[in-house]
Amino acid sequence: MIVLVLLMSTLLLARLGLDDFVHDLTFAGRITGAVLLVVSFTTLVGAAAVLDHYIRQSFPYSGLVALIGSFAALLTNAMLLVQTLKNGESAAYPALFGVLTAGSAYAVFAVWRTSVVIPAPKRVAAALIVSSVIAVANFGYQNLYQPYQRQTRPLITVSMGKPVLSKDRTAFAVPVDISLHNHGDVGFYVLGTEFHAMGKQVPLSPKDRLRKQWRDDAEQWSKSSGEVNPLSRREMHQPGELVEAKPWMVHGNWVESNDTFTTRMVVQLPMNTPYDQVAFYATASLARKDRLVLEPPLNFVAYSWGREKVPGWVKGQQRFGVDSLIFRARVHENNAIDERTRDPRFVSVYWMFGTHGANVASSITRTGEEMRKATPAENSEMLSRYGLVDLVTGPVERTLWDIKSQR
Repeated sequence: MIVLVLLMSTLLLARLGLDDFVHDLTFAGRITGAVLLVVSFTTLVGAAAVLDHYIRQSFPYSGLVALIGSFAALLTNAMLLVQTLKNGESAAYPALFGVLTAGSAYAVFAVWRTSVVIPAPKRVAAALIVSSVIAVANFGYQNLYQPYQRQTRPLITVSMGKPVLSKDRTAFAVPVDISLHNHGDVGFYVLGTEFHAMGKQVPLSPKDRLRKQWRDDAEQWSKSSGEVNPLSRREMHQPGELVEAKPWMVHGNWVESNDTFTTRMVVQLPMNTPYDQVAFYATASLARKDRLVLEPPLNFVAYSWGREKVPGWVKGQQRFGVDSLIFRARVHENNAIDERTRDPRFVSVYWMFGTHGANVASSITRTGEEMRKATPAENSEMLSRYGLVDLVTGPVERTLWDIKSQR
């Protein structure tokens, strides 16, 4: 039975270790893979030593090697049991690691009670303690510290160029440059982006506005989740209206660490536009490349005004004049253990637009759970695990009075 436990541990740890060593997205994860490969070799040698210790006894220290192999299997199986119980969703792997942990514990006890010869027991104990501390420290770094380390956030900048009049002076164009700067040490998948321009009418009051009007403006702030107008003595801000909205980067593309992506948008308006100001916004929904693998392509799957099913919160926004395009793609975990013990996940990207603006948002769910509204705790765990980041820049505003005066 001891040999069977050690051989099963060898096969399982070697498979997980090789996958992590070759495919893991982080350096710490590849170190974990290397450690699992070393442990699998140790348990294999330990299984051979068990046979020699109990049958042939041709090697004087085979009992010690068998004990070390059994202890390595016990420590590693126990840590993997903890991880699969913490992060896994399959009942098979926790049950398997539970059986292997119990079997490894029995193997340690059974080999120990055969009066194993341990030369220099203090040195052997010190070596086991040091290796155990290193293994536990690496396990804690990989599974406790790293998922909750400080987030790295790219930066979006928006800048306007000089407006250009049409040849017949009946329209004008405003060039807008958008840049995505990734100054961090990890790359990001670009799940979705949107750029939109809002036109605003801002007439001036002939006299100072009353305190009650200021209070009315402040009440509108508290009820609005979108743009916020300033309290002004003379300006009478009207709700902004969408002038133009479009993506500014290809869905499913990526930006590497210490890289910059730049593009230019052009917004055109007639010279007789009723707007006094125009405001520009740029949004991006990203995912860290060291937290997941995005399986291309990111396909269009539904729109909110069609027959396809969309989440309830999207339908709820549609009632307020917001429509949505929905894109979806398969994602994979960043390590072999989670990939095998967790259910398949898909990322859904919602590109929303309406009279009063546009936005892009994303979520990662299991198959069939796209419609379920996540709790705040589930949302926080999802954002942390997969490194989802939403970036919003704006409003970047300019007056149109100087342009309209050139008619």
